Amino acid sequence: MSTEHARQTLGDLLRRTARRHPGKLAIRCGQVDWSYSEFDAICNRVAAGLAANGVQPGDRVAMLARNSHAFAAMRFALARLGAVLVPINFMLNAEEVRFILEHSGARLLCVDSGLTALGREASKGTAASKLLWLPSEDESSPEPGLLRFEDLLKHGDMPPARELAGSMLAQVVYTSGTESRPKGAMLTHDAVISEYVTCLVDAEIAEADRVLHALPLYHCAQLDVFLGPCVYVGATNVITSKPTPDNLLALMAANGISSFFAPPTVWISLLRSAAFDATDLSKLAKGYYGASIMPVEVLREIQKRLPQVRLWNLYGQTEIAPVATVLKPEDQLRKAGSAGRAGLNIETRVVDDAMQDVAVGEVGEIVHRSPQLLTGYYHDDERTRAAFEGGWFHSGDLATIDAEGYITVVDRKKDMIKTGGENVASREVEEAMYGIPGVSEVAVIGLPDPRWIEAVTAVVVAKPGHTLTEEALIAACRERLGGFKVPKRVILADSLPKNPSGKLLKRELRQRYA
Repeated sequence: MSTEHARQTLGDLLRRTARRHPGKLAIRCGQVDWSYSEFDAICNRVAAGLAANGVQPGDRVAMLARNSHAFAAMRFALARLGAVLVPINFMLNAEEVRFILEHSGARLLCVDSGLTALGREASKGTAASKLLWLPSEDESSPEPGLLRFEDLLKHGDMPPARELAGSMLAQVVYTSGTESRPKGAMLTHDAVISEYVTCLVDAEIAEADRVLHALPLYHCAQLDVFLGPCVYVGATNVITSKPTPDNLLALMAANGISSFFAPPTVWISLLRSAAFDATDLSKLAKGYYGASIMPVEVLREIQKRLPQVRLWNLYGQTEIAPVATVLKPEDQLRKAGSAGRAGLNIETRVVDDAMQDVAVGEVGEIVHRSPQLLTGYYHDDERTRAAFEGGWFHSGDLATIDAEGYITVVDRKKDMIKTGGENVASREVEEAMYGIPGVSEVAVIGLPDPRWIEAVTAVVVAKPGHTLTEEALIAACRERLGGFKVPKRVILADSLPKNPSGKLLKRELRQRYA
């Protein structure tokens, strides 16, 4: 046996925590409560059950399911077995799910009751035609003929898998395709554990935390910035599949939640809820956001209405497991709008096309070096080579860097609007519009235009009780922005399209209004 096999993997983190905190509440989901010793034992039996059903180390197992206790158990059971997790966005259609199943070579697909029909359709004719049913947060029943989560628990304990090593694949996570098919980012156990350490140190995730996990676990933010590190240190985890304001506020109050992560869109929905002021949020001490920058006006509102909450902005992407930079509580207003500085296990630069560091205030691309990084894209050597050109990982994000090393993301390369020969960062226009009274949410996109090539266009949602007009919004923008940055058109909408992680779907807006 090589010495590498003694270094342990993700599957061992839970075992160590269960020995330290056997009786402590580990997982709460709906009517299910598991202590750490129970959680550990269940994961062991699930791993044994998977092995009895033919799943071997290195096999890919896909997850098409909403948040649940069973999802959490599958995550650590697969790691303990040495199988590779392939989480799938449940908002995809059958053809998109089928692409991931075929591309990854998954041999088993896990579904819950609400997604069984989609799973059946997508898996037809693939190697993952065998479906495993998972219980949900609410009571549910499997369709006849499916392998059930409970069936896996009948196979006894899983003996330690001595052949596992940290350099083995832990997961293949597919990034959302924008102009092309999604890419499968390959992440090893060592990479993910390195990222957990960054989160524990820079995001101050601690044993005493009571954490509400509400954003989808198929997304690496909730899975690997919060659930994984929380299990690592022995925090208490409350899991829900319903990130609606009323449900979130009720769970926070009932469970004394002290730590919560959500993108700015979800924080905004909480602030706008009629139940917000009547909810006891006195235990909430740590707030995290990501996916996009928190508008400064919203940041100030959170700090005014939740003065006891310390805030962190976590920036990154799937390929770095995913945290890359962190803006800490003491810098929220001092460096408002910034994504912070490189985390503990990351080295980050902002470079020009020749891979030279840009000057302070100049726009360049964010590149990284880190033990957290993917080993490459699954079955895609060409895009792997392009991503690591020059020996650094290219994020695709444009940013500036200040004299203290704080990075401010200007835009995704694909979201930069080229209007009349000038570059306009959509985020700068959005930030200006969030300062206009009555604006609840805004997304700025470029739409085809015969004169400007791309016209700066703002899609705006009003706060309840406020009436906005296109003319007034454009006039307010003229007071705040250079002329070429002012929207040529403002569209008033009831809501903005978002994925289950709360991220704005600008591609959908472009298609809708083109």
